Amino acid sequence: MIDSFRQLARFLVRAEQFLDRLEPLLPPASTGPDWAAACAFRWRTQRGTGYLQPITRLPGIRLSDLQDIDEQKARIDANTRHFVAGLPANNVLLTGARGSGKSSLIKALLNEYAPQGLRVIEVEKGDLIDLPDIVEMIDGRPERFLIFCDDLSFDAGDARYKALKVVLDGSFAAAPENVLVYATSNRRHLMPEYFAENLDHQHQGEEIHPGEAIEEKISLSERFGLWISFYPFDQEAYLKIVAHWLGAFGCHQDEIVSAERDALNWALERGSRSGRVAWQFARDWAGRQRVAPSRAKRRRTAALPVAAPPSARKRPRDGA
Repeated sequence: MIDSFRQLARFLVRAEQFLDRLEPLLPPASTGPDWAAACAFRWRTQRGTGYLQPITRLPGIRLSDLQDIDEQKARIDANTRHFVAGLPANNVLLTGARGSGKSSLIKALLNEYAPQGLRVIEVEKGDLIDLPDIVEMIDGRPERFLIFCDDLSFDAGDARYKALKVVLDGSFAAAPENVLVYATSNRRHLMPEYFAENLDHQHQGEEIHPGEAIEEKISLSERFGLWISFYPFDQEAYLKIVAHWLGAFGCHQDEIVSAERDALNWALERGSRSGRVAWQFARDWAGRQRVAPSRAKRRRTAALPVAAPPSARKRPRDGA
């Protein structure tokens, strides 16, 4: 009897050690997100299990901060306003020049409409395969969700775009009415295109019907109901954006005027006159201007003669 208890005890110890080694390999317990913790979430995966991570620090950019994209701003603002109000609205694809404000526009829309129930879920391209799970998680909730895919593009042969097609408009089941997809990309059709794919081309590898391959690529972008294009800024628009951000950083008008030449040189060095470049210059220039007066003040202070304290001054002798 005693031997049986000893064998059982040894078995339980070994079983506990085995479970301790096995536990780190198991996926974490699935828990629902704290919807009250944030207005934006990021989809994360850990050991094969996905979850929504709250984003507690959001950029303070507003729609009024985005300059010289008034037409694009008006179109997506109207679509988002309709969506938040429960009216029909479209999925949106923002394409065009880099640094022209595509991603910033989504952030500004969240700051504008978060008090009315708008929420954003950021999903990286590598996690698009989990889109059906994300949509199922938020289906039926009272909030209005934008699934945000930034800098979206696919290489030839990348099959992950099919998951996005299903969520957009390709499944037998209807998409939830409280979910839209907003994506940004530098490619209008999200996938690479080649001269050899022209319909006049008679032979392309082993493909018998090259036109159908083109239709497969274009069909993804066509599932976005609203296309909004962004274009490079000219010099006047670039300087206007620089002036806006310098003013936001506390620079006076005379400082803004004197910074124009430096702003143009900054853009020339980077080969781009974009809103991002203008914002980066304004941060650098405003920071240097705030440091320079402090250094000059310290130099002036160091140059002033230091008066001796009263206790160190010599008193005249009696009768001197």
